[in-house]
Amino acid sequence: MMTQEARNVTREVKREIQAYELSNGLRIVHVNRPSAVSWCGLAVGAGSRDEAQGQYGLAHFVEHTIFKGTTHRRSWHILNRMERVGGELNAYTTKEETMLYTIFPSQHLERAVELIADLVQNSIFPIDELTREQDVVLEEAASYRDTPAEAVYDDFEDLVLAGSQLGHNVLGVENDLRGLTQNHCMDYLHHLYTPKNMVLFYVGDTSPKRVARLAEKHLGTLHRDLQRMPRVTPPLNNPLQRVVDIGCHQAHTVVGARLPGIHDPRRYAITLLNNILGGPGMNSLLNVQLRERRGYVYTVESSVAQFSDCGLLEIYLGCDVSDVKSSLRVIDHITHDLASHHIPEHRLQSYKQQYCGQLLVAADSAEFMAFNAGKNMLYLGTPPDLNKTIDRVMAVTAEQIRAAAELITSNNCSILTYR
Repeated sequence: MMTQEARNVTREVKREIQAYELSNGLRIVHVNRPSAVSWCGLAVGAGSRDEAQGQYGLAHFVEHTIFKGTTHRRSWHILNRMERVGGELNAYTTKEETMLYTIFPSQHLERAVELIADLVQNSIFPIDELTREQDVVLEEAASYRDTPAEAVYDDFEDLVLAGSQLGHNVLGVENDLRGLTQNHCMDYLHHLYTPKNMVLFYVGDTSPKRVARLAEKHLGTLHRDLQRMPRVTPPLNNPLQRVVDIGCHQAHTVVGARLPGIHDPRRYAITLLNNILGGPGMNSLLNVQLRERRGYVYTVESSVAQFSDCGLLEIYLGCDVSDVKSSLRVIDHITHDLASHHIPEHRLQSYKQQYCGQLLVAADSAEFMAFNAGKNMLYLGTPPDLNKTIDRVMAVTAEQIRAAAELITSNNCSILTYR
């Protein structure tokens, strides 16, 4: 049951979510959502963290080239398979997972499942396509380097997580990318795109029974064993401060600290603290203090990256070079105040209600439901439960917020500035 405080801000969400498993170990999560449009895809527990040294960028490269040909289809046929019925086929890669998915009019479910199954079982990574796609991926990497607000995040994470497989860019490096071969891609697919390392997620109004039947038909014969390098928790590196001159007329700064991972029970206090600090609301502490009251920044936000065995809280600010130090002093003051004092109960309740309301708004998005369902099953082994999440957020105490704030005070934080 939801707490009374939660009921004051939201209504209970009664959306049927079911999880089940195929005979080969592939997990399925089904979210019932009445709509003429459905989402279906695979969440794969494979990301840049699972690349061998000298092959950095392989996970993302496989995500690109998995669309380039199978034993049954050429690239053109793959690209047109969902487009011709008004759908979309897409994918993305992170440090720990790859999402391969399609959005389509609901009557074309079997077309979607069959295509996804073909890609993960029968991709051949044609050599001529690989050469062309290397140039595409390198252009993508260059576009990020030309956007300091994006690049500073990647480089900050590389610095803080240095010495681990999490400490390199998802997009990879040019020398490694140029050396990737058809065999590298095939091995990565066969070793990591395995039934027990994937979750099929579906959001729509097709019955669970039909989704399961189609999944068994097209994916039930897939039998591969997971072969992955051990995921070693990154070392806790000493905080650092670095300024990089790139000839930019504005400064882009990330300040942040290491946190526990997604399995840690403190994650609810941490995500609530993040929302208080610099969440999407214009009334976040950082936005009010840095932008509204002082005019130091043109944008400020904070985010939490949660991995399977560690995490990061990152505060980004974009401002004039002359205002960086002043902005950092304000951030330092705010975090130390949160770590030294309990938030008054009435304010804490207000923060909780705002955050739970934002969760409810986000959960109304089919995209959010699809990706959240897939990742929840992949990492936690259970379907997402919004009501349970709201209950746990509403149960966070002032002391838990204070303790979480201790993790991100200045003595624990690293800072990277591009200017």
